[in-house]
Amino acid sequence: MLSGIILYSLATIYLIISFKKNKLKTKLALISAWKMFRKVLPDLLAIMLFVGLTLSLLSPDLISSVIGENSGLLGMVYSTILGSVALVPSFIVFPLGRTLVQNGAALPQVAVLMSTLMSVGLATLTMEQKIFGRSFAYARNASAIIMSLLFAWIVWVVMV
Repeated sequence: MLSGIILYSLATIYLIISFKKNKLKTKLALISAWKMFRKVLPDLLAIMLFVGLTLSLLSPDLISSVIGENSGLLGMVYSTILGSVALVPSFIVFPLGRTLVQNGAALPQVAVLMSTLMSVGLATLTMEQKIFGRSFAYARNASAIIMSLLFAWIVWVVMV
């Protein structure tokens, strides 16, 4: 919470400085930012709805039963798919990972789940394509999946 207050305070200070330096450019930048926000707002609301539904349908007990200690490579695949589709904020991902491990989920499966939850965004793919272009969106998501699997493999080798 403190970091949020600090960031908003810094943004406000820099906005005031910008406004004092050049009122017209600052007003144009704020108008442009507002238009961009209005353009992505429907996608953002759809994403928030999807996140809420996902979190209400998938309990940690259900997930840990699918990605438990004995699930092996299939559990890794399930974790990768689930993490790629779901969109969960970072402040929920880490406690969720801890809960999963406490409920019997294996470390590599939780590692790939957490990594894909944070880095792969199939739920946000359409919005990402609009902003960055199709090829970049696909390349970024594919590389995030590969890196997540590599990370899980390292956890598997080192910690199991």
